[in-house]
Amino acid sequence: MTKIGIFFGTDTGNTRRIAKDIAVLLGANLTAKPVNIRTASVEDLLQYDKLILGTPTYGEGELPGLSTGNATASWEEFLPQLTRYDFTGKTIALYGLGNQKSYADDFVSAMFYLYDSFKQSGATLIGECSIEGYKFEHSKAVVNGQFVGLALDQENQKELTNQRLDAWLKTLQLLWA
Repeated sequence: MTKIGIFFGTDTGNTRRIAKDIAVLLGANLTAKPVNIRTASVEDLLQYDKLILGTPTYGEGELPGLSTGNATASWEEFLPQLTRYDFTGKTIALYGLGNQKSYADDFVSAMFYLYDSFKQSGATLIGECSIEGYKFEHSKAVVNGQFVGLALDQENQKELTNQRLDAWLKTLQLLWA
């Protein structure tokens, strides 16, 4: 089995920590070392047939990037490059971090931008998750009544992260089998 590429955007490190947890839980034989998107190229992602991509949500549903006060470029600067590439044949699962209390109107909304950009580039997206167990008003990342990936709230529901992550990864492994 080819390795799964794990790429994430972060400025504070929370999304990186989840990427590292994913790599440990799936094992080094299945995953490549997680990479911050600020140091990656589109060609780096294209090396993998299976990808796990993570993003936090900033402010009012924004991707991390220079306009949101990040110290370095991130998903905001990376996604526009995708229009020149074809991700047909690539299978992608997403995870997003957000704060459902402080940002109830845009909880994990940045995950939608990854979903939309990679879908438009031909990728197959998997790993949708139920919205049950969350308390938020709105999220762009809810499509057809489900999150487009795994939604995590490290501020208000950190105690549920391991359980949610384990269940999601088991689902991904079945889908990728």
